[in-house]
Amino acid sequence: MMRSLYSGVSGLKTHQIKMDVIGNNIANVNTTSYKSQSVTFSELMYQTTQTASGANSETGKAGVNARQVGLGVKSGATKVNIETAGSSQSTGNPFDIRITGDSFFVVSDGLNNFFTRDGSFYVDGAGNLAMSSNGYNVMGWGVDQATGGIRKDTVHPLQVMSAENLTYPPEATTEAYLSGIIDKNDPQVSSEAGRIASVSIYDNRGYAYSAKLSFKATPEEGLYTVELTDLLDSAGNSVKTDDIKLGSVQRLANPKTLELANGYRVDGNTLYYTDDNGVEQPINLNDPNMSAGDKAKVASAYGYTTFEEFGKNYMTVGGAPKTLNQMLNEGNLASALGAGGAIQSEGRQITGGQIQYNPATGAIQSVNGLTNNLKLALTFGDDPDTAFETVNIDFAPSSNYNNNKVSTIGAVSGDVNGKGTGRRLGEMSGISVQNDGMIYAAYDNGQTKLLGQIAVAKFANASGLSKEGDNLYTSTMNSGEFDGIGIDISADGGYMTTGVLEMSNVDLSSEFTEMITTQRGFQANSRIITVSDTLLEELVNLKR
Repeated sequence: MMRSLYSGVSGLKTHQIKMDVIGNNIANVNTTSYKSQSVTFSELMYQTTQTASGANSETGKAGVNARQVGLGVKSGATKVNIETAGSSQSTGNPFDIRITGDSFFVVSDGLNNFFTRDGSFYVDGAGNLAMSSNGYNVMGWGVDQATGGIRKDTVHPLQVMSAENLTYPPEATTEAYLSGIIDKNDPQVSSEAGRIASVSIYDNRGYAYSAKLSFKATPEEGLYTVELTDLLDSAGNSVKTDDIKLGSVQRLANPKTLELANGYRVDGNTLYYTDDNGVEQPINLNDPNMSAGDKAKVASAYGYTTFEEFGKNYMTVGGAPKTLNQMLNEGNLASALGAGGAIQSEGRQITGGQIQYNPATGAIQSVNGLTNNLKLALTFGDDPDTAFETVNIDFAPSSNYNNNKVSTIGAVSGDVNGKGTGRRLGEMSGISVQNDGMIYAAYDNGQTKLLGQIAVAKFANASGLSKEGDNLYTSTMNSGEFDGIGIDISADGGYMTTGVLEMSNVDLSSEFTEMITTQRGFQANSRIITVSDTLLEELVNLKR
């Protein structure tokens, strides 16, 4: 039998294999991250009819080459063009991820790890990041709860929407600061109510409150007081109690005489005023249970709008300073009255702070006499079950300048670096994947949280990976083994891009060219069989 007949058959078979590969490439021209294949041929084997002989130096006869006849062709290798990246396809889906570089995503069916360049992912019903095509879990690293960073141990499924990740816990405010200008000529600063600045704070449960701080001028140049006047909840209701205090008790020495206004008179322990009907009404000055209305009348009698401000005046009684409010609570307010009902006030007592600005420069100089601590503490009592934390309010950024009678002093939650702001409970509003594969959740309270990091695998010989279908590969002895941990994609200069998928790297022009040469090769080999058959036919015809 003629050897050329079998050589032609081997040629048909190998070209058929090549055509199969070309057909598969073209079929996957739009398959996400598909890597094209190519076939190389190699000689099958040779039949040696005579071996080579060397030259004979004695006879002078030259050497003779070996005589060998080839027996056909075989497919030498089916190579995967795995190093060439496909074009980018923009999808706008934040869970569609393209890898730039030589790495592979690691996915798992629950038992085995696979590798893929197909980054078409979604979040399943259990909150796991998974492949859209087959539901295999995307593998990566979790977050170390102690450090808040990524813990790069054995890869595991990334559950990005677990119950604990759907919300961000609230946090109490612990820091705040006052910035802006206090102008001494501002009428509000000189008023009884003072210039109000509001500090927004949160308690440990995420409820919002507003602390009202009042700034007031004193007769001393550059010296102002600040007090907590009220604490309001989000509905505007006052929650102020005696346990809530700003700073410490301070006494401002400013002796003055508080005279009775016209229309009022004092007789013994009784203050008299005339009502709207022209009838004189009495108020017992020593009544510790005096009504709010009567207290307002007493304050008005001495030129004050509120009894709270009036009661801050103090005088020395029995060798100890006492406020008028304390004297009323002790049932002894009338003893503070002098001739004609006048009160000799030694100054004003506040629970808050004295803010001293440098009269020459306008810069803050001290708080309650301290130059190394320009903060006041807003405290909420000693109750261990309180939901509040102490808020340290820094006055250092404020200043005392001329601003055309307008003060701009205002409060900001958190310190100047944004720490200690506090927050309400946050609901997850979105998830994003960074270039290095780190996954962050965004919450509607302005916070972000690291949820994990997508790990990747890299192989010394990526073309040695075994195709498993579904855009998946498995490692082989020739590709190198996966260590179960993976690497950070940025370690070798690679990165991830979201909203984009890697397309197939099939080049149709090359495939059609290869198809033409394969077709011609197949035709030529079929002619070998035809001609060999004709020769055999002539041989058979010799017997005729």
